[in-house]
Amino acid sequence: MAGADTPSPLISSRADLIEAMERGAKPADQWRVGTEHEKHVFHTNPLRPVAYEGEQGIRALLEGIEKETGWHPFYDGDLPIGLRNDEIAGGISLEPGGQFELSGSPMADLHGTAAELSEHMRVTKKVAEPLDIHFLGLGVTPIWAVDEIASMPKSRYAIMTKYMGETGTLGTSMMYRSATVQTNLDFSGEADMVKKLRVSLALQPVATALFANSPFAGGRDTGYLSFRSEIWRNTDDERTGMLPFVFEPGFGFERYADYALDVPMYFVIRDKKYINVAGESFRDFFDGRLPQLPGEKPTIKDWEDHLSTIFPEVRLKQFLEMRGADMGDEAHVVALSAFWTGLLYDDISLEGAWELVRNWSDDDREHLRREVPRLGLDTPFDRSSLFDVAAQAVGIAEAGLVRRNRLNAKGQDETIYLAPLEETVRSGKVPAQRWLDKFHGEWKGDLTRIFKEAEL
Repeated sequence: MAGADTPSPLISSRADLIEAMERGAKPADQWRVGTEHEKHVFHTNPLRPVAYEGEQGIRALLEGIEKETGWHPFYDGDLPIGLRNDEIAGGISLEPGGQFELSGSPMADLHGTAAELSEHMRVTKKVAEPLDIHFLGLGVTPIWAVDEIASMPKSRYAIMTKYMGETGTLGTSMMYRSATVQTNLDFSGEADMVKKLRVSLALQPVATALFANSPFAGGRDTGYLSFRSEIWRNTDDERTGMLPFVFEPGFGFERYADYALDVPMYFVIRDKKYINVAGESFRDFFDGRLPQLPGEKPTIKDWEDHLSTIFPEVRLKQFLEMRGADMGDEAHVVALSAFWTGLLYDDISLEGAWELVRNWSDDDREHLRREVPRLGLDTPFDRSSLFDVAAQAVGIAEAGLVRRNRLNAKGQDETIYLAPLEETVRSGKVPAQRWLDKFHGEWKGDLTRIFKEAEL
């Protein structure tokens, strides 16, 4: 949640860059699960996107939730752009097209994640109902073009929108039309981080396939099961992708810092204002040669802000962010965290997942990233299809959750949250394929039907 210009020490050496990530390490008994999700917003009377201002706008929604919860607003200039729950470190923020994001609190188990999501949706829908604001659980808004969606008043988005128009081909679609669900997980140290990052990068296309839920855009069948993922493939090659260097011998925090230093910057925050430095080099900033701030050296906060503008399939900060999944219904939101928790938070499962992917080449991983958005689980792979790998991965995750043995009040363990994935493995159809069946069948091409059926 940018917007504050908090005091931060100057970076004095390369070691500071590494330490900014390394200090996230913690013992296993302190590992937590963080879940973030973005919801498209829309009005029904008539069917249209939601603007920021106005009696039925996003600002009114934020102000209503503030009154309901007591959470504290944060601002860009004089305009509220989100809410913080200072007690448990959760919060609400706005994506460029008004996608309404919950940054969930770090939870000890998936039962806490599910309860948090349920309460968030209860409060949000209660406030939204009289505003005729509704929420859509899809990876891409299905009918509106980028220029039909109102931009939220966040200074960083104005900078990014201009830059996205100059790099890639679908960067503004990523900003304004896409929505994701993300799982954030901890590591115990550098070796643990490296293994988890390698496993999760390799398996990210599997998650993309299992959670594929964006077959429509611009009012039509796009030919992709996860058009959101295809959008990311055409956004900005310098800050996205599968990071093949992660699989090279000797990879660690320092190598990731070197990569991040070479990713072009977007902005620097000074006096609570965003300075446009899009395309400039953090290496130059590190050396005091940033043209917009001549002679000035970066702070740790500047580095952390920069790390937040890098968008690979898995992002390293003080934790690992799984970024490959489309937004879906509530069950799929928690299922994503269940999938990755089961794979990465149990030593046996982590080793099993590594054995599943350790022999894949850079070409294998790139083949999956390229083909999965279109073909999903039917992507040809290793003399079969990705379906077989996905089924094994779900099984490994389930076994990991069984071994974790975190029980709710009913005595149920966390495997209950894998139910959506078990249904996908059983049926062989991901959510996008189920929507396509309806679109080409009972809906008779009327895509407005999805706003009712995919409403959260």
